[in-house]
Amino acid sequence: DNQSITHTRWNCTYHIVFIPKFRRKIMYGETKRDLVETIKNCVDEIGTLTDGKVCIDHVHMYIAIPPKLCVSEFMSYLKGKKHIDVV
Repeated sequence: DNQSITHTRWNCTYHIVFIPKFRRKIMYGETKRDLVETIKNCVDEIGTLTDGKVCIDHVHMYIAIPPKLCVSEFMSYLKGKKHIDVV
């Protein structure tokens, strides 16, 4: 399932895990549902969420993002620290 940009075909899929500070067990119930919805909305604007799971103390995501965007920029966007112009 390669995607393309102007003259390039790409398949940049990353396995990203992020953990709250001190690995607090805070992601359950309504918080988990809200987090899943927020992640899906943010990822759909930039890339593709292939698979993912929200555990009680961490989040696993398999994400395909375009090669013009580095993983750290994507995570900054996802965490709300940075605005990315989606073209």
